[in-house]
Amino acid sequence: MRVVKWGLVLVAGVLLLLVAARQLFAVQIGEALFQRAVQSIGRDASAELPDGLHVYLCGTGSPLPDPSRAGPCIGVLAGDRAFLFDVGAGSVRRLTRMGFPTGRIERLYLSHLHSDHFDGMGDLMIGTWVGGSRATPLPVAGPPGVGELTDGFNAAYRIDSTYRMAHHGPVVANPAGYGLAPEVIDLPAGPGSRGVLLDEGDLQITAFLVNHSPIEPAYGFRIDYKGRSAVISGDTVYSDNLVSVSKDADLLFHEALNPEMVAAMSKAAGEAGAASVSKVFSDILNYHASPVDAARSAQEAGAGRLVIYHIVPPLPSRLLYPYFLKGAGEVYDGKIDVGEDGTLYSLPVSGGLKISKEGR
Repeated sequence: MRVVKWGLVLVAGVLLLLVAARQLFAVQIGEALFQRAVQSIGRDASAELPDGLHVYLCGTGSPLPDPSRAGPCIGVLAGDRAFLFDVGAGSVRRLTRMGFPTGRIERLYLSHLHSDHFDGMGDLMIGTWVGGSRATPLPVAGPPGVGELTDGFNAAYRIDSTYRMAHHGPVVANPAGYGLAPEVIDLPAGPGSRGVLLDEGDLQITAFLVNHSPIEPAYGFRIDYKGRSAVISGDTVYSDNLVSVSKDADLLFHEALNPEMVAAMSKAAGEAGAASVSKVFSDILNYHASPVDAARSAQEAGAGRLVIYHIVPPLPSRLLYPYFLKGAGEVYDGKIDVGEDGTLYSLPVSGGLKISKEGR
């Protein structure tokens, strides 16, 4: 007993010394940690990735407030070429923290013109311009109406751009590189509509129509690079066209709304007297896929892995994931992930799949 007693006294003494040291050397410890962190500034973390298709989840949320999820956003590296698909609020900052080379983004693709899919475009425009020292405006490809959208952002940020030009100079803030340049994706109406947007050797990007009525048109995208492939659904209900385009894709990133959970939220809002909130929840039930719909699509397409994004409702705890996915595992034989911001899915051309998360 005496040995145990003195052992506890010794442990307590060591802990007290550690606490005292932390207080005494708090500034030095903080400085050392900071100096270590700044070593990563300016480095291209993506340069360490193997040749392949790399998909960054920069935003897996929806318009509903979610502290752990930014608005819809998926970054794609195909070899050393960088593209962005939708850019919801907060997503650009997440993308930057993930080490995505935002200054090298060649083009932003918009699935449709709902505000939660483009409300981070101001951050993107300024960040790629100044951070990437662009000499030409950033191309933004999207449905008809994209020109009105880019004109609005260009006008809204014009005053800010003059400050940055004056402060940083033309080498960093090149006046010719300011702004967004619209490109209209105009696919023919009708079942099975699709079109190749980019076809350059080993890289192809295809747009296809999905059903997000009454928002029309709405697009999904497929990216193929050296035999690896990923499909991004955009916002849609179950779509035969999506299934067809997604055949044998390595990864299917599919939006999903759990109707049981959202219906319960609508009922609760109505009972609380928030009639307009209740109606919004009720209205969104009919133009989003359920997790079971997404699983059905993945199964019929033969997709290698299903990743859910644009998650409705917010899921503040992983304990809610099984309830959110209820029934989906009975439809799809493969692995289903509930998407989380900061996750990187890497598909090397040599084969396999590596999944890593920011800070881990």
